[in-house]
Amino acid sequence: MVAVEAGSFRMGTEHGRFPADREGPVRDVRTDAYEIAVHLVTNDDFAAFAAATNFRTIAEAEGWSFVFGGLLPDDFPPTRGVVGAEWWRAVEGADWRHPFGPHSDLEGIGDHPVVHVSWEEAVAYASWVGGRLPTEAEWERAARGGLDQAEYAWGDELTPDGIHRCNIWQGDFPVTNTLDDGYLGTNPVGAFAPNGWGLHDVAGNVWEWCADDFDGRPHHKVIRGGSYLCHDSYCNRYRVGARSSNTYDTSTGNMGFRVAFSAS
Repeated sequence: MVAVEAGSFRMGTEHGRFPADREGPVRDVRTDAYEIAVHLVTNDDFAAFAAATNFRTIAEAEGWSFVFGGLLPDDFPPTRGVVGAEWWRAVEGADWRHPFGPHSDLEGIGDHPVVHVSWEEAVAYASWVGGRLPTEAEWERAARGGLDQAEYAWGDELTPDGIHRCNIWQGDFPVTNTLDDGYLGTNPVGAFAPNGWGLHDVAGNVWEWCADDFDGRPHHKVIRGGSYLCHDSYCNRYRVGARSSNTYDTSTGNMGFRVAFSAS
């Protein structure tokens, strides 16, 4: 955990590419003291929770979840897609234990972030460990790591000195990923250098659920940080001030979470 003292920071950006995201205006926001996890919740973490509580996710109960088509075998049977985002496939048998569908399992990826977990399920895990999801302001303050209004969690250059600092898409999305950062799907938590406050994976890898409703819409919850599918051509939301949302009961192969704790 990283302990964050009570204080203020400048939240948001004046980035104008996604007006509906309401990233701005930049404003001073104060948070109370809190603690936030250095790492995303992993498959091993969630497995311990599920074993202790017999917890079953929506994806397990309903028998399917959304998987990025580029992670499926070439001979995978046809599935339902998403209009306007045809790279998403509704895969029968996909859930957190089987992140790419029934042919997959967690062998060798126990230290990767858990995915196919809805907002409600992230809340349940956080409660089990005595914590909660971070608020959007807490998430952004920690993700900035002490930098004021930097473009990214580490500064203003995406690849300083040519070094990749996060797991996002390189190449021609969604057709070709050159894998310059070393990963096609998720990466082990902590594989990239941390930000100034020691947090890993606050850009790319997987989107992170936050506690807040998205702009007062209770069925839509804030997600932050971007994912391994983000690319500048359509979704450069790996910027530290960027934001998006998803419905609270949705699970996908690129959404996870980290836990926060209120200061005692």
